[in-house]
Amino acid sequence: MAVAKRDATLMGAQEQARAAAAEQAGDWGVGEWLGADVDADLVLTHNFACLHPGYTGWRWTVTVMRVPRARTATIAEVDLLPGDGALLAPAWVPWSDRLQAGDVRPGTVLPTPESDPRLEPGYTGGGLAADEDPAEWSQTRALVAELGLGRERVLSDYGRCTAADRWMAHVGPDDLSSRLAPGECVMCGYFVRLSGALGNLFGVCANEYSPFDGRVVSVDHGCGGHSDAVGESEASALAEPVFDTITIDAPIFD
Repeated sequence: MAVAKRDATLMGAQEQARAAAAEQAGDWGVGEWLGADVDADLVLTHNFACLHPGYTGWRWTVTVMRVPRARTATIAEVDLLPGDGALLAPAWVPWSDRLQAGDVRPGTVLPTPESDPRLEPGYTGGGLAADEDPAEWSQTRALVAELGLGRERVLSDYGRCTAADRWMAHVGPDDLSSRLAPGECVMCGYFVRLSGALGNLFGVCANEYSPFDGRVVSVDHGCGGHSDAVGESEASALAEPVFDTITIDAPIFD
């Protein structure tokens, strides 16, 4: 493959290229010439330093070209491009990927995607149209409400498993609090077991003096606030009375 030659006319258009860069830069200004790159035959790019402090390592690139047998260069393009070690903005990450656990704050609405694998359709009785058989529809909805159902979506098996893994990592049997505890949460009077499948492994601590108060804990978790950790009575017995049988008290009327 033939290598493009450096054109003397285009190399001599350095000041013309600088003027084009300065027009584009405006008040930012244009720094020193950083060399030129041959793009193709009769096409060359001049590079100038960018002086703006917010664009460290960036450069103004001015592409010049000429047609064969022409004696003057023509400005083809002016760009501001990053050079080696340039200060760059971090790669864009979609909002759904930037979201972290605990990011939902008061007033924040977090839309739930239709394809969320943590959820699956619940039973609401909504599949039975009211105008087809109002009596049957009413009975179905009443039964759903009585059984505590009626939610459009409920936790899927995947949702329960991921929640259990996440909770177990923080309030399971292997942390320091559990290893030093006098007993497991499942035997504690402050332990309130969850309902449903997750209740086989987890409950909520209701001891206001425990660091886990109001938090989900596993059945084999533990802390120093266990209800069976009853302290021994430290009341000391009174000493036997001592009677003075040697000295005689003086009369009170003397």
